[in-house]
Amino acid sequence: MEQHGTRPPHNGTRRGKPPLPPQAKRGGSGGGGGARSAAQRRPSTRPAAARQPVPPPAEAVRRLPNPRLTGLGSGLFCGAVMFALGCLDQLLFGASLTLYGVLFLPVCLLTAVWVRKGDLATAPVVVPIAFAAGLLPVADSSGGLLGRLMGLVTALATQAGWLYGGTLVAGLIVTVRKAALMRHRHTDRHRPPPY
Repeated sequence: MEQHGTRPPHNGTRRGKPPLPPQAKRGGSGGGGGARSAAQRRPSTRPAAARQPVPPPAEAVRRLPNPRLTGLGSGLFCGAVMFALGCLDQLLFGASLTLYGVLFLPVCLLTAVWVRKGDLATAPVVVPIAFAAGLLPVADSSGGLLGRLMGLVTALATQAGWLYGGTLVAGLIVTVRKAALMRHRHTDRHRPPPY
C-alpha cells in the first residue's frame, strides 16, 4: 500500500517564527561553511556592567555599607570591636597602648555615623565604656584580680587623651547629625503645601 505523505517544501521558515537569514540557511557564510560553531557566528556579548562607565566617587561612597544601629547595638558593636582590637594588639604587638588608642578613633567615628537617628545621644556614652572594655586584654595584668584592676586604672589614666579624643569625635559627629536632622525637620514643617 502506498502512502502519499506530502510535506510542504521547507525553505527555512518555521510556523509562527520569522524566516532565518540567508547565512543560517546555508550553514554559515564564506568558505568556512558549516565549520563555524554557533558561538562563533553570534556577536560577542559582554556583560552590561563591563560597558557601563565608572561611577563617580560620590556614587561609590553611597554603595558602602550603611547600617543603622540602635543604642544597644552601637554599644555592643563598639565594645566588641574594641575588645577584639585589644586582643589583637596584645597578640601581635605586645599590648601597645598607643596603637590601641589610634585604633579607637575610627571605631568611634563608625559608631557615631552608624547609630540611628533616634539614638544619637548614646554614641558619646558607649564609646568610653567600649574603650575600657577593650583595655582589659591590653592593660598590665600582673598580680591577680587586684593587679589587673590596677593595670586597667593605670591604662585609663595614661591613655586619657585617646579616650577624650575618641569621645570628642563621636560627640562632634552626633552633634552635626542632630543639627542636620533638626534643620531637615524645620524645612519640612515650613514647606508650602503643593498645589
